[in-house]
Amino acid sequence: MGRRLMGAYEIRTRLGVSRQRVEQLMKRADWPEPYETLATGRVWRTEDIEAWIREHRPHLDSEE
Repeated sequence: MGRRLMGAYEIRTRLGVSRQRVEQLMKRADWPEPYETLATGRVWRTEDIEAWIREHRPHLDSEE
C-alpha cells in the first residue's frame, strides 16, 4: 500500500523540483488544499497531489 499523505519533501521528490519551486506551486490557486497542518508543516493527501499531477504535469503521471 502506498503512502496516504505527502509533505513538502515527498512532493519535491515526486515532482523532481527544488524546495523553492514547491513553495511557489503551493501558492497557486489550483494547488490542492492541505489535508492538515502539523507542527512539522503541512501535509496533503497523496490522491490530491496525484490528481494535480495528472492534470498539470501529465508527463509525470506514473503512479507507483
